[in-house]
Amino acid sequence: MVKANLKIPQVLKALGDENRFQIVKLLLQGNLCVGALSRILNISAPAVSRHLSILRKAGLVRGEKIGYWTHYRVEKDLLNDVSFYIKGLTEQEPLSSGEDRYTCLKESGTNHKAEKEVSPMCKNCCEQPDKLKTVPSKCTPEQVKDCHGDKGEHPCRQDQNEDGK
Repeated sequence: MVKANLKIPQVLKALGDENRFQIVKLLLQGNLCVGALSRILNISAPAVSRHLSILRKAGLVRGEKIGYWTHYRVEKDLLNDVSFYIKGLTEQEPLSSGEDRYTCLKESGTNHKAEKEVSPMCKNCCEQPDKLKTVPSKCTPEQVKDCHGDKGEHPCRQDQNEDGK
């Protein structure tokens, strides 16, 4: 079970840097100090310290003072929780047919965002869904060309009738 206080975006941002990702991979093999990480990664000790600080704030690593040096280790439970959460994202049930709609936000003239419901007609093949109307019959030839190229007929029309169903 994923902990409620798990900060997925913070963890993913911390792992999003190549050096920090490499640090985590190295620490999964065994505990290391800043000097060892610096030599292995061929980056300065202050840079390693900064990366470790970010990883600590995300909860991914913990340091333990051993003599003069601080040795770092990965918080494997947190890493496992994050991977479990991400795996769960891919196992979600698809939306039911009644919920299969997208909401696009468009800027209005007053800088307020207004919602525009867009039919799922082009969810897999349209490059510019914000330019489409809600049903294929309302799309202009220019919109079809912008989104689907020179295919002539709107490719989504074959699956829907005129009222978008």
